[in-house]
Amino acid sequence: MKYFEVTFTAQPCNETITDVLSGLTADIGFESFVECENGMKAYIQQSQFDEAALKQVVEDFPIPGASISYSITEPEDKNWNEEWEKNFFQPIVIDNRCVIHSTFHKDYPKAEYDIVINPQMAFGTGHHETTSSILGELLEADLKGKSVLDMGCGTSILAILASMRGAGKVTAIDIDDWCVNNSRDNIALNGISNITVELGDASLLKGRKPFDVIIANINRNILLNDLPAYTACMHSGSEIYMSGFYVEDIPAIRERGESLGLEFVHYREKHNWAAVKLIMK
Repeated sequence: MKYFEVTFTAQPCNETITDVLSGLTADIGFESFVECENGMKAYIQQSQFDEAALKQVVEDFPIPGASISYSITEPEDKNWNEEWEKNFFQPIVIDNRCVIHSTFHKDYPKAEYDIVINPQMAFGTGHHETTSSILGELLEADLKGKSVLDMGCGTSILAILASMRGAGKVTAIDIDDWCVNNSRDNIALNGISNITVELGDASLLKGRKPFDVIIANINRNILLNDLPAYTACMHSGSEIYMSGFYVEDIPAIRERGESLGLEFVHYREKHNWAAVKLIMK
């Protein structure tokens, strides 16, 4: 799979600006983000790249006084595990209970739940606020014997933790074949046998039996569009955990959910990124 590497330079450069930029570019298909001096690098499949949409993001950037420029390169073939180890992916501990590391890490903390992944170019290492927030929710949730759906599974890190927490059948779905293959590799690395990974989008949910728990860490627009498909495969008492959007987006997510029979329970926030929990009435 061929990728473009887009290097963004931001003036001024701070975490708020790079977070907003990563969120906006994720909406147009960018998959992975690495902070760099004066900005960030972002990666997108060449087949998904739309420079007109990228120019629109830059022109309409919503933070007053911010100036964004970019350059595009086609990265050479690399050992991506080595790149992640060197530049970004270090072991992370979630709520002192779950450690996430890769096969190339030799020194990492011990924890109740030990997840090993080789992220390659798939989103979901636990470092991003959206992923870590959902991981925190799953650590507190009662998943014993429950059926779980992980939409937009990325590395399947969330599905893997759900399985480790006692979930019954787990279904992981992603629209990207790279993520599907990486998910299967990660599931095998953890010796898990109750997760099924499928390639596709929310249309795959039509006619499915209800799930007890749904996880969707995607982005605001997709969540708003796909919520009817999610709620169609929920029963009374089913829980849904969603992230991939900002605190200011919560009212829109909540309103959409409540119009479909969901009840808002709570949200958590990390650096203005939000994760919400709702329950089907």
